Amino acid sequence: MELIFSAALCSVLVSILLKFAKNKGFDALQMIAWNYAIASILSYLWFKPDLAHISVSATPWWLIIVLGMVLPSIFLCLAKSLQTAGILKTEIAQRLSVVLSLLAAYFLFQEQFSQLKMAGVTLGITAVLCLIFSQAGSSNTNLNRKGMLFLLSVWVGYAIVDILLKYTTSLGLQFPVILTLMFICAFILSIVYLFIQKTQWKIKNVIAGLLLGLLNFANIALYVKAHILLKDSPAIVFAGMNILVVLFGVLAGLFIFKEKLKKMTTLGLVLGLAGVVCLALAI
Repeated sequence: MELIFSAALCSVLVSILLKFAKNKGFDALQMIAWNYAIASILSYLWFKPDLAHISVSATPWWLIIVLGMVLPSIFLCLAKSLQTAGILKTEIAQRLSVVLSLLAAYFLFQEQFSQLKMAGVTLGITAVLCLIFSQAGSSNTNLNRKGMLFLLSVWVGYAIVDILLKYTTSLGLQFPVILTLMFICAFILSIVYLFIQKTQWKIKNVIAGLLLGLLNFANIALYVKAHILLKDSPAIVFAGMNILVVLFGVLAGLFIFKEKLKKMTTLGLVLGLAGVVCLALAI
């Protein structure tokens, strides 16, 4: 359980760092780019992928490039959502992206749905709608629309990444190899984009990005390790991770960033947690 707790804490610390960094004048895109640099190195050292024997013809490079573009884009949407919608709603939307992943599994991969899965998906979609409508209740109309857009982007974006990764595993490729190549590709494409934009590089963004990458990779590595150690209890890992991340996000939003818990947000939180529990029981 310590691994799940630590993974959830690292996940929320990523959001806290992004929100604090933006307020202090850091460049989120530079941070995200350098985050993938350290993530690539750590992925190679931790998972030890066999990069020396990669089959050039058998490797789906198009998929790696797509993921390399999508990952930093979604990370940037996460940073924007944290600023416009707040950490509380963003964390719930990010965790409930699993609902769209499950729907994709049903329609694309012919996975069977039990009553509990159907209940979990229904509760999850309702929870996200509550979050979006609660965002519409603020006084700044422009900020409302941006917040709703970025919340939706986080919800849909993380589901797309999850679906693409599931598709990758269905091809019989090794997870460590794909993960490492994906991080390397995301770093290269992000750096190229920044050079095209003639970005003014600052050392503080590099340092913050390396810290972001350390936390982001720790979240992934600990979560994977928890699944390995608790391979007979995937529901515990799934539910524990998602519920702890949401709860930590709520605490951070209320006590660190002084966000207000509106009625619709509270309803979305309760429905979201109930949905996660239903999905965990259905595993």
